[in-house]
Amino acid sequence: MTRVIICDDHALIRRGIRDTLSDAPDIDVIGEAGDYGELRALMRQERCDVLVLDINMPGRSGLDVLHVLKDEGSPIKVLVVSMYPEDQYAIRALKAGAFGYVNKGGDPAQLVQAVRTVAQGRKYVTPEIAQMLVESLTAPEVANAHEKLSDRELQTLVMIASGKRLADIANELMLSPKTVSVYRARVLEKLGLSNNSELTVYAIRNGLVGE
Repeated sequence: MTRVIICDDHALIRRGIRDTLSDAPDIDVIGEAGDYGELRALMRQERCDVLVLDINMPGRSGLDVLHVLKDEGSPIKVLVVSMYPEDQYAIRALKAGAFGYVNKGGDPAQLVQAVRTVAQGRKYVTPEIAQMLVESLTAPEVANAHEKLSDRELQTLVMIASGKRLADIANELMLSPKTVSVYRARVLEKLGLSNNSELTVYAIRNGLVGE
């Protein structure tokens, strides 16, 4: 029996994932968490084989959680389930230690298969991600400027482009406004942009946010 914990800040999404996985006779969803703090508390109480993890969460993002678990040498296999398209976060998540990446809009059967695959210690990637991995090997140069951004800088870019104020971003990420301003300045410098309007246009053109 594969023991699974779901971590997503939206209760409705957690319910949908739980219902999907609960239909599988070999998968047992043993708990849910809405943020990093709840996840850590739950992991101290329960033994988990697979963590189904969202990328976009308040406080520590899913990428942050991946880095922490990797640094700790955790044996838990992480399957990232995200609303973001594969070409924006899949490679980052896999490099950070994830065993697989599935889009939330995909087939529920795909989610079950992905959990089973990573539980066996194997990587789960869609054909689209496999193609991106091949292309990244044959063309190692950076194709998009935002690929040079750190995980936190990319997160800041997406949130600014989504219309959030720096104060709101600081509150959501549990950082000081000054720190968020530093991330914003780095993003502007690395992308060669001047202001939030240009950031937003760049993010839309590159599919980082919807129009």
